[in-house]
Amino acid sequence: MAVVADCFTIGSVVACRTCYDQDIEGEVLAFDAHTKMLILKCPSSSGDARLNDVNIVNLALVSDVQIKREVSVTPDAPQSLDLHRLDTRVKKQIEDKRRLVSALSCVDPEGQQLFLAISKTITDVTWSGQNIQVFNHVHITPPYKVENIRGDPDSKQFVYIKKVVERHFKECAGGPSQSP
Repeated sequence: MAVVADCFTIGSVVACRTCYDQDIEGEVLAFDAHTKMLILKCPSSSGDARLNDVNIVNLALVSDVQIKREVSVTPDAPQSLDLHRLDTRVKKQIEDKRRLVSALSCVDPEGQQLFLAISKTITDVTWSGQNIQVFNHVHITPPYKVENIRGDPDSKQFVYIKKVVERHFKECAGGPSQSP
């Protein structure tokens, strides 16, 4: 393991060799001395000069660290991210990630799996406490079985969600782990 400096100056250029013999070189965006985590802004792997890759490096797992260029003046604090300027695709990706993170919080694994299965085909699915809420009209309560679906049973949305839930449990029961 390489000897790690107590601090890396933001804006400096650092090169690291990981334990997988991968070389990473980039500009220091942040460094946490306590956890020895270094965040580097590197040229884009896509080759697009307008883009950058961001690598988070655990310095406990590197074999060599070199400071290629040290800066003496600390740059100004970065501007906050303007979410209004992001295109709709990125906003949708952010919202999808938020929904998936909320699916993993304080809910039993069966509920998480059902939520993820529904969210693959329906974007209007959220958590309402422990309940899965779909289309704001259909709710699935624990233990997340077909008989726990609540809503207007005559609505198209209810019927569709019921089919999705039935298909999910059918696929779980007939999965590869259960085959003879």
